[in-house]
Amino acid sequence: MAGATIALASIATMTTLLHTRRVFVFILALGLFTMAARGVADPDVWWHLRTGQMMLQNHSLLHTDPYSFTRFEQPWVNHEWLSEILIFSLYRVCGFSGLIVGFAVVIAATQLLVFMRCPGRPYLAALMTLWGAVASAPSWGVRPQMFSLLLGSIYLALLEAADTRPHLLWWTAPLMLLWVNLHAGYPIGLAFLALVLLGEALEVAVRPGPWTQSAGRLKNLALAFAVCLALVAVNPNGLRIYSYPFETLRSPAMQKFIQEWFSPDFHDPMYLPLLLMLLALIAGLAFSPRRPRPRDLVLLLATVPAALRSMRHIPILVLVLVPVLAGLAEAWLRQRGAGRFLQAGQSRPSQRIVVTNALVLASVVAFALLRVRQVTTRQGETEARHFPQAAAAFLSRERPPGPILNHYSFGGYFIWKLYPQYRVFTDGRADVYGDEFMNDFAASYYLRDDWDIPFKRWGIRTLVLPPDAPLITAFRTRPEWKQIYADSEAVILTRCQ
Repeated sequence: MAGATIALASIATMTTLLHTRRVFVFILALGLFTMAARGVADPDVWWHLRTGQMMLQNHSLLHTDPYSFTRFEQPWVNHEWLSEILIFSLYRVCGFSGLIVGFAVVIAATQLLVFMRCPGRPYLAALMTLWGAVASAPSWGVRPQMFSLLLGSIYLALLEAADTRPHLLWWTAPLMLLWVNLHAGYPIGLAFLALVLLGEALEVAVRPGPWTQSAGRLKNLALAFAVCLALVAVNPNGLRIYSYPFETLRSPAMQKFIQEWFSPDFHDPMYLPLLLMLLALIAGLAFSPRRPRPRDLVLLLATVPAALRSMRHIPILVLVLVPVLAGLAEAWLRQRGAGRFLQAGQSRPSQRIVVTNALVLASVVAFALLRVRQVTTRQGETEARHFPQAAAAFLSRERPPGPILNHYSFGGYFIWKLYPQYRVFTDGRADVYGDEFMNDFAASYYLRDDWDIPFKRWGIRTLVLPPDAPLITAFRTRPEWKQIYADSEAVILTRCQ
């Protein structure tokens, strides 16, 4: 009798777990995870790995540059120190597979929090979440910036949940302490707090209600912002971290030469999902019976221009925009009698549906595992396709004379593969090198005025640049320079005289 009772309980539990709506959410999570699992191809991941390794080996943080001969021992605001320790620790234990899977989990969790904030769960919310995921996917990868996106998503979830559970607002403080040590994207959290505070104040102004409750909410938001702002100083770089993110935003060279800081080019199909989202927002504001809350509008007024100015900010806009679009779409569908679509799958499933759901879920799990395995086993191919793998091996083996002038995007890879055998000319830490240096490098690369400044200042003996670099094309014909290596990723020239 007891066995029969246990069996019935197990069947009931299985039926609950395999409810259509619940299985749909599982599939969404697996789909986001599979989308996010991609080979390690970010040029900065290599110096993050090396920095994490050095900090763990030496039991100390880095505050000066150890990697370049052009900025050696100059101050370095290493704002991602905790991320680098986590990245190298994961790599040391699980290799590149661990990095790929670990960051796919971070990205999927970020998007699932967006899904949880959307009206119309699960079907409409899932559609909107996937739309936003496709729009932000070009920025995904194994990079500390993903921690900022996750924490930004958590902040927005906490700020919304605090409407009914005010105590949740205070979780923003310990999260800010973590955030400022993971990545200098912490101003996103402060901006969300400030913008929600402004939006709440506007809401009180346009929709008068009980002042006591509103005053308490505004006071708590202001206090949370003040506490988080003060906690920013609790990091190895001290007060310097307050100005650092804004120096990056104001850097003309970074805006000019680093692609992810460019405005999105809507001629590129990659940005079509973003364009459609913006058009859908305009249509929703015009035709939906629902009106967004003032705080949502304030958030949009800040994040839409930011995303149009720099593609790096598109994922931040997605965190804000997707729930707003879902709310507008849900209200529009209900107005037109499509509420049954939103409620589909709520009844108790039949045995046939349970079996079907189990088979579908098993198939999606199998696909996700195969896809992730394919990505991880092809990491070597990804590395060879995106980085000068063979050229680095040649440099390590043949040891041509330094100093070496390397391409900006090669620097991080050489730090991982060649340091301390060689120090680099430049790498992805543009803030370490400064605008003047970046402009001088661009002048040399494109043979513009004063192109020879780096050669005079640093006594360059070897060049390692892409085959189509104008500097390579010009120097190949000069008798004092000799080509000693070439492939589809890099050409190496060395000075004969």
